[in-house]
Amino acid sequence: MRITDRRCYHHIEVRPQTIGRVLGTGLRVGARIAGQRMAASAQNATATPTPQVVAGTGVRGRTGGQTAGRATAGLARGIGGFLRPFRRVGGILWLEVTGVFFFLPVVVFAPTLWRVRASYAQGPDHRTFLVTAAVVVVFFYLGVSSFWRARQK
Repeated sequence: MRITDRRCYHHIEVRPQTIGRVLGTGLRVGARIAGQRMAASAQNATATPTPQVVAGTGVRGRTGGQTAGRATAGLARGIGGFLRPFRRVGGILWLEVTGVFFFLPVVVFAPTLWRVRASYAQGPDHRTFLVTAAVVVVFFYLGVSSFWRARQK
């Protein structure tokens, strides 16, 4: 999309009404484009003679395949335009969900870390303490960084 106006658009406030308008407009434009392309392909199909089978090869002409390829490309472009507003929200949601799953091992292993805390330097549970501490620290870091990245978006 090209903006020809000279006003600054890099700090646009997004409101629910605006998102609804964008989605509604995008859906109407996409439907109109798809309708025009289907009408054009129907006209092309009736205007061109049907391709004949080449003797011995069984291969038909490529006009139907090219039309289908153009229709598929147009459909993909339309779907991509429709889903574009959801990309940012989906990315934030993905980071928050993965952050929650990264905090699960912290919640599971924290009681074990607390129980064997007396053996941190030496003792019967020294190895258990070190492994549990490493797991808690790594997953705590991953959970915090995931939420931090979601907050930055």
